[in-house]
Amino acid sequence: MRIGTSSVGAGSPAEVIAAASDAAQRGLDSFWTNQIPGGWDPLTLLAVLGERPAEIGTAIVATYPRHPVTTATEALTLQAARSGGLVLGIGPSHAWYVQDQLGFPYTSPLRHTREYLTVLRALLHGEHVQHAGEFFTVDTRLDVTAPPPPLLMSALGPRMLDLARELADGVVTTWVTPKMITEQVVPRTADGARVVAGLPTVLTTDPDGAREAIARDFAPVGQMPAYRASFERSGLSGPADTVVAGDEEAIAEAVTRFRDAGVTDLVVLPLGSAEDRARTLDVLRASVTAAR
Repeated sequence: MRIGTSSVGAGSPAEVIAAASDAAQRGLDSFWTNQIPGGWDPLTLLAVLGERPAEIGTAIVATYPRHPVTTATEALTLQAARSGGLVLGIGPSHAWYVQDQLGFPYTSPLRHTREYLTVLRALLHGEHVQHAGEFFTVDTRLDVTAPPPPLLMSALGPRMLDLARELADGVVTTWVTPKMITEQVVPRTADGARVVAGLPTVLTTDPDGAREAIARDFAPVGQMPAYRASFERSGLSGPADTVVAGDEEAIAEAVTRFRDAGVTDLVVLPLGSAEDRARTLDVLRASVTAAR
């Protein structure tokens, strides 16, 4: 299992650059960015990194604001400029962002994502795409030449997982437990597919208090339809039930549980003070060293 971390929580590009360098110096396998509404662009951030782990990835780039030709062009440009190492994760995001903030209809994310992947994947592999569908009409090919990055898709529900199995190289998940990975995700992924799990983690001597804070601060996550359905399928009350909170031993044990569940790429999202986040990354460094 590859172990990495993310730029979530970084307040500026300089902080992202520093976090990627820190991840590389700790020997982590990967560094990931995410498209947060109103935040920095995830692919541009990866392009400006200096020292960084061998793999850099997006978890995720939202599909609705970007035409698939644009996404393919940006990804291949980054892949060529940085001599490879990109893992491209995409996904439809959520209605509160796409519809309420951007004004795009969000009535058929499954069909939209199917078309998006169909066009994007072909372009990444250098094909001339002629596609006339419900959402996109494309007749083009790209002259940008670079190795196609692995293409991942955010998925939690059965139909989205089935689509990822059909058209992507793996899935990106978050707010999940090892049991959810074992029972819901892995059975619907292809052999050899990548299973990326984002893991919010709090290093603390008061795990119950930490989970109460997570339940309060991230309450809106539990109201988003995709996450709410996922929690209900698993008998969980909300995002706090998926967070790892405890001492260094608890975090190390969680890493092992996710590996045994079938996760191929664990992206740990350290929460808390700067000191606590650094200590969490120390645990990850030890896990990577032990795995090697």
